[in-house]
Amino acid sequence: MTWTQTDIHALLEKQKTFFQTGATLSIDFRLEMLRKLRNAVRAHETDLTSALEKDLGRSPAEGFFCDVGTLVLEINEILRGLRRWSRPEYHFSGLVCFPSILTRVYKLPYGQTLIISPFNFPFLLSLGPLAASLAGGNTAIIKASSKSCHATEVLLRLIVETFPPEYVAVIDGGHDVADLCLQERFDKIFYTGSPSVAKHVLQEASKNLTPVALELGGETGNWCIVRKDADLQDAARKIAFFKLLNAGQICININQVAVARECAEEFLRLLKSEFTRQIGQDALLHPEYPHLITSAAFDQCAAEAERYRERILYGGQGCRETLRYQPTIIYPVRADEPIVMHELFSPLLPVVPYDDDKADDLLKLIGNREHPLALYLFTKDRKWANSVMQSQQYGGGCINEVCLHLMVKGVPFNGTGHSGMGAYHGLWGFREFTHPSTVLTGSTHMNLPLREHPFTKSKLRLIRLFER
Repeated sequence: MTWTQTDIHALLEKQKTFFQTGATLSIDFRLEMLRKLRNAVRAHETDLTSALEKDLGRSPAEGFFCDVGTLVLEINEILRGLRRWSRPEYHFSGLVCFPSILTRVYKLPYGQTLIISPFNFPFLLSLGPLAASLAGGNTAIIKASSKSCHATEVLLRLIVETFPPEYVAVIDGGHDVADLCLQERFDKIFYTGSPSVAKHVLQEASKNLTPVALELGGETGNWCIVRKDADLQDAARKIAFFKLLNAGQICININQVAVARECAEEFLRLLKSEFTRQIGQDALLHPEYPHLITSAAFDQCAAEAERYRERILYGGQGCRETLRYQPTIIYPVRADEPIVMHELFSPLLPVVPYDDDKADDLLKLIGNREHPLALYLFTKDRKWANSVMQSQQYGGGCINEVCLHLMVKGVPFNGTGHSGMGAYHGLWGFREFTHPSTVLTGSTHMNLPLREHPFTKSKLRLIRLFER
């Protein structure tokens, strides 16, 4: 379907009418809809993983691990906690409000929500925010990515079979259709993508003062720091795994590795060995190795690698026909070179050597750039690592591990600055898609006239007494 402004406006009006019936306010209704969503994901598992293979070359195992299974776990967490999260909070109003001593905080839905999802995890990053939106009692329109066309086709079918359009709908199309959506007056917008597009989303949302949540990759990329005291074998194994995942097309992936000069040679040897062990001598021939999303993405990756051709230690070859590009180690790279000044979103891995005793200087350099979505440290010095994690500005991260903070239940996934705003997953997603409303229940008896004119000296004395 080719969407027009009239079509989108009519769909939004249908959702607004449905929301105003109050049907979504029922917790039982929300739980039922979340179960329907979970059941639909399970029923379409083969379709989902097949679409991921067609769009991104991801194996069924990787597709299940990263999109389908993770999504089911996310919905299960919401199902277990929703009744508890949605209960009103009760607060003592304080003596200054006497005799009206009871205040409630209700968690109310925003209303009509717009979810703009990306191509790299087309199900997790569309249906995950959708689950949070439905848990909050909202209606939702998903603007799916035009780049992952097979995934969008499956997503359309799944939603049509599961929900009426006045409750949940999917809109396909390119950036022009996304702009048509942004011209409408939604009550909440959730966008996942790049900082440059996020600025446009914010600008459009500001026209209606629409609250926005942003999950971004970070303009200057995510750093991984390997100290000389790190377990180099462990670090190499985990970094290689992560860089191979989805061919590096992950918002929390490692953009560049900073390695202590004292151990750089050994680390590079181990890293090359791990790439080969995990994906074979030539990743282009391995059936489980994903590919880049479009020919434009491939060309950008290949052109960037070519600029550093003389410093490629591993990989550096691609096949435009299959859109695959080998995991590629580039060394040495200075921390001020262009390749480490922007998000790569590819299997290229620049390695920046630094003197281990100047690790804090490296952190200052990172801190002066745009805030990353993730930060990873490999070291045996837990005191130093904990200090870094409590003082740097970033979304989330790991010490002696990669990416798994995304999988932890009960904690937020978020960014800050150019890596995003807001947070979701579990309770945090419910909070992101609801707004707190404070309501004081007044008493009709024993009301004190302290707040009423005239303000006598005796009243003022009593007011000051209450303040103390």
